Amino acid sequence: MTDSFSDIADELDIPFRRPSGREINDLREVTLQTDIAPHAMGSVLIGFGKTRVICAATIENKLPRWMNAQGLSGGWLTAEYSMLPYSTLDRKDRDISRGKLDGRTVEIQRLIGRSLRAVVDLPKMPGKTLWIDCDVLQADGGTRTASITGAWLATAMAVKRLMLTGDLRDNPIKDQVAAISVGVFADQAVLDLDYPEDKDASVDFNIVMTGSGDFVEVQGTGEEATFSHTQLQDLLKLAEGGIQSLVRIQKDALEAWNPPA
Repeated sequence: MTDSFSDIADELDIPFRRPSGREINDLREVTLQTDIAPHAMGSVLIGFGKTRVICAATIENKLPRWMNAQGLSGGWLTAEYSMLPYSTLDRKDRDISRGKLDGRTVEIQRLIGRSLRAVVDLPKMPGKTLWIDCDVLQADGGTRTASITGAWLATAMAVKRLMLTGDLRDNPIKDQVAAISVGVFADQAVLDLDYPEDKDASVDFNIVMTGSGDFVEVQGTGEEATFSHTQLQDLLKLAEGGIQSLVRIQKDALEAWNPPA
């Protein structure tokens, strides 16, 4: 679907080149290391290039108080996100040292939770709360998209383990979900922005989609710039191709994973 984009640079009067040397529809190298957190039900260290995030799923056999107070049945899924102090070039203060979460942290962890709940059938998790923790070890652009992509794999690992032990009868996962960034950099639509592109992009989008191709969320804005309908369509096509690749990577990793004894 996105093959035609690889020829665009040749058609420009001024040759276009990404700082990384990637083609405009190339993902960064995606790496996955499973079982990175032995006490979690499912965990993965996911890398989008130099960006590294630990995603871990744990299960509590209880529901939030607000669900009990409202007499709601089924289960719940929620997420927490943090950037470790050494994840960026300049040390980032821990939220606890400021006494509250910053707005960006709240936004991202809500996005992760919404993305996972879109593909998890919560009534099939009666009495259980699934916690997703995403901790950024190294930030080089795309921490929220890497978190969502890794969080789905950690969740699927946890569910697979619970079904093997008989703690879950029915698989609550309805579909895969993954996320990727796209943007306009140097007047060119590109896929999977790293930090040098992200900081200078005139348009920046984060796209969340299911494995079956439906959109979960589209976050996009012009950075003191505008974008055309044609550019928007180009960005969505790039994102769709990138997420299709991520879905295949997730599926292969889950099929290759066997719960440790």
